[in-house]
Amino acid sequence: MKRQVLIAGGGIGGLAAALGASRAGWDVRLYERAAAFSEVGAGVQLGPNAVRCLQAWGLQQPLQAVAAFPTRLQVRSAASGRELAALPLGAAMVARYGAAYATIHRADLHGLLLAALGQCPGAQVQLGTAIERFADDGQAVTACTSSGTQVEGAALIGADGLWSRTRAQLLGGEPPRVTGHLAYRALVPQQDLPARLRTAQVTAWLGPRLHAVQYPVRRGELQNLVVVVQGPAPQDLESWDHAANAADLEHALRGTCAALQDVVRAVPAWRLWPLCDRPPVRGAGDMARGLVALLGDAAHPMRPYLAQGAGMAIEDAAELQRALSLHDLDVPQRLARYAQHRWQRNARVQARSTRNGRIFHATGPVRWARDASLRLLGERLLDVPWLYRGDGPGASSL
Repeated sequence: MKRQVLIAGGGIGGLAAALGASRAGWDVRLYERAAAFSEVGAGVQLGPNAVRCLQAWGLQQPLQAVAAFPTRLQVRSAASGRELAALPLGAAMVARYGAAYATIHRADLHGLLLAALGQCPGAQVQLGTAIERFADDGQAVTACTSSGTQVEGAALIGADGLWSRTRAQLLGGEPPRVTGHLAYRALVPQQDLPARLRTAQVTAWLGPRLHAVQYPVRRGELQNLVVVVQGPAPQDLESWDHAANAADLEHALRGTCAALQDVVRAVPAWRLWPLCDRPPVRGAGDMARGLVALLGDAAHPMRPYLAQGAGMAIEDAAELQRALSLHDLDVPQRLARYAQHRWQRNARVQARSTRNGRIFHATGPVRWARDASLRLLGERLLDVPWLYRGDGPGASSL
C-alpha cells in the first residue's frame, strides 16, 4: 500500500513537490488556499538547472509549447541606455549546460505542472482549502484544514510560500524581513507595443537604486516587465499584489534614459509587489524536522536578483523525489536526507541574490566600477556556471 504525503501550498513549489512525490511512488494530497491557480506574478525565468529538472519529468515538449527561449541576455545602463555586456542564451546555453534558458508565464508553468500531476494515479488537488496546523507524533502527521476536516499522512511538505503557516509552526521565529525594495510588474501583449519596444531577449537595465528587467513569455506573444525601486513598503505585506500608481514609477525613473522611459510609458497598468526575504538557510534543520519538510519560498525566500526563486523550488522538488524514493530509510531519515542535500545550495543562492541586488542598485564609485567591469569582462561576469551546472549538494538533475 502506498504511503500518502500531504502538500501544503499549490504554487510552483507545491505543484513541483507533488509531482516529485508522485513520481517517487507516493499518493499525494495537495491543499491550496486559493480557489484557482491565478496569473498573479506574471513572468518566471528558468535557468538550465531548472529546465533540466523539467526535462527529467518528461516536460520538455509541454515547456516548448508555452515558453519563450530568449536568444540573448543584455545588460544596459539605465542612465545612458548604453549596452554594458551581453551573454548568448539559446543554443549556447543548450551546448554548455544541456538545457535552454526559458522564460515562461507563471500560469503556463502552473498549467504544465498541473497537467503532469493529473497523469499521476493517486494524486489529488484540493483548491480553496489550506492546511492551517498539524501534529507530528513520529508515526504520522495529522493536519487540520481550513474547511474543518482532519487529514493524515506519512509526511507533510510545507510549500505554502513566503508567509508559510507550516514554517511558522515548525520553526517559529521571526516573520519575513522587509527588504525596502518594491517591484512594479506588468505584462503586455507584444503586438500592442511599437516594434522598437518588442523584444526576443532578456534585457536588464541597471541604475542607481533601481533596475528593470524585460523579457518575452508565452511563445514570445507577451512581454513581462519588472521595475524594482527602493522605497517604503505598504503596510499589509501579506496581501502583496497592490495596484500601482504609474506616476510614482515614472517619478522613480526620473534621470533614466529615454529608451527605458519609453518602455515604461507604453505599459497601461502596473501591479506592485513589496519584496521580502529571509536570511540564508543556516542548516538542514531549517528545512526538515521529523515528518515535516519545507520547500521553496517556505524554506528559503530570496530576492529576485539571480532569477532563481522558481528554479530553487523545482530543484527542491527533484531532490525530494530522490529522497522519498529511498525505501530502505524511514520517513524522517528521507526528509533529513532531502534537507541535507539542499540547504547549502539554497543558502548560497540566497546570499548571492542579496549581493547581486547591491551590485544592481549601486551608486557612485561602486556603480562606475561595476559598469567598467561589465564592459571589460562581459560574458564572464554574466554566466554563472556553478548555478547552471548544478554544482553543490543536491543540485544535479534527476
